[in-house]
Amino acid sequence: MTSTTGTVCPHCGWPDGAEPYQVVSRHSTAAGSTVWTRCACGSLQMRVVDARGMRVVSRSRPADSAQKSPCR
Repeated sequence: MTSTTGTVCPHCGWPDGAEPYQVVSRHSTAAGSTVWTRCACGSLQMRVVDARGMRVVSRSRPADSAQKSPCR
């Protein structure tokens, strides 16, 4: 997974600030919560929600890209 500081998904352009395409899981933390989401392109994202707001801190490649990878 790669870290991100962008405002849109680099794979499909889905805005990071928009409602997640799909929420996979949500976990409370001492500072707020961690939300695992799936983007419209299939990329898995880890979002941190705390007093500073929401930000995507990590994301994978889209699901189809992983299946076509020669490094499996």
